[in-house]
Amino acid sequence: MSKQNRQGSPSQHAQASAQAAAPATIVNVNALTPVETEQSVESAGVAKTRLTGRRAFVSAMFAGAFIGFGALFFLIVTSDAAMTWGPKRFVGGLAFCMGLVLVLCCGAELFTGNSLMVSDIAARKISWREMLRNWVIVWFGNLAGALLLVALVALAGTMALNDSAVGDLAVATAASKVTPAWGTLFVRGILCNILVCLAVRIGFAARSVADKVLGILLPIAGFVAMGFEHCVANMFFLPMGLAAKMMGFGAGAAGVDALDVPAILYNLSAATLGNILGGSLFVALAYWYLNAKKPSKPAKPASER
Repeated sequence: MSKQNRQGSPSQHAQASAQAAAPATIVNVNALTPVETEQSVESAGVAKTRLTGRRAFVSAMFAGAFIGFGALFFLIVTSDAAMTWGPKRFVGGLAFCMGLVLVLCCGAELFTGNSLMVSDIAARKISWREMLRNWVIVWFGNLAGALLLVALVALAGTMALNDSAVGDLAVATAASKVTPAWGTLFVRGILCNILVCLAVRIGFAARSVADKVLGILLPIAGFVAMGFEHCVANMFFLPMGLAAKMMGFGAGAAGVDALDVPAILYNLSAATLGNILGGSLFVALAYWYLNAKKPSKPAKPASER
């Protein structure tokens, strides 16, 4: 064997030296910075306007159903009469989180989260027409998905679980959402979507599925425990309560006589407008103002300094 073969060819030596000199790849596991998160939110908003109407509607149907699953999970968990009020609200809120976990991790168009698109308006990346088109399609898509789930749950006999306690709670929950004053529901909608949009921003800042899930738990569980109004969740809660009432559940619930279709529209109008204001003004515009890239001012000539 020649000396060159024993020592390796010059090209092999060069390749080995290059590999040794190459810096090790650094994997960043930290969350995105607020500025990076804002850029990610705005990029997502632009992408939403590029969806065809059909794709946006179908994606929104998934989101409506996902949030509905979380709402149903809430009803089942909180139908346990043995739990005291505070722990029941907290555990129910955690159960409801399943809905937003599915939305963020599986991908779907959620009307309340799309309030963050207002930051793209401020950044002049999309037009008002593009944003409003998305909002209208997604709102009705969320409603369609939630109503489809209501029909399936009713046919599945889920309201009869826990000796009909789930059905009774569905009626009581829906009735409690249509009896407050419109202004009260509106303010609850504002507060709700502040927390929801903050949770969505946490999802954008996360680098892994585990980060997203852990990050959104407390904001979402919090708004549920506090009794705030989420229009997409109510697209399930209210029709499900009405359907359960028609099936004979919850006859003794407070305010059950007020639960009908006009009452559902009454709640959804207040919750929707409140959600828009809370998410767009107090989260989208506020964080755009704090973190958007501002154009740099040209340096003054030395003679003017």
